[in-house]
Amino acid sequence: MDVEIVRAEVEHQAILANLLQLYAHDFSEFYDLDLGADGRFEYKELPLYFREGKRHAFLLKMDGKWAGFVLVRRGSQVSGAEDVWDMTEFFVVRGCRRRGIGTEIARRVWSQFPGKWEVRVMEANRSAQPFWKHAIAHFVGRKIAPATMEKDGDRWRVFSFESPGVLT
Repeated sequence: MDVEIVRAEVEHQAILANLLQLYAHDFSEFYDLDLGADGRFEYKELPLYFREGKRHAFLLKMDGKWAGFVLVRRGSQVSGAEDVWDMTEFFVVRGCRRRGIGTEIARRVWSQFPGKWEVRVMEANRSAQPFWKHAIAHFVGRKIAPATMEKDGDRWRVFSFESPGVLT
């Protein structure tokens, strides 16, 4: 299996927007997301990933085909810490899951951005919690217990750890 991370540029915005629809559809199972009048889920922050230096967007490929995306930003959206990297959004299409691609992509992304990290998982997203526990433990070499935080009425499991910034 050939796994590739592609830095998303402006010309990739439509591809990322399409993949965000699949991601939002998955999320709508446990989080109240409404379709817009055009029948699409809205992701207002997408243009910011192509304008702001503190935001980074990546597309994922598996065996040469689009397989998902990762959005990273500097500054936590839950704890408010400004000196951490935040795994804002992470998505692997269903047909590519359970093959180790998510763990490998997360490891590569964490390795690109040294320093403190927060990975937050909505408490309602029960299927993602074991994935993140495993992926983070695999990366840091030990289990990390998440803290429980609440913001704007949403409860989160927040994993905090440090990346040495070396791709291993």
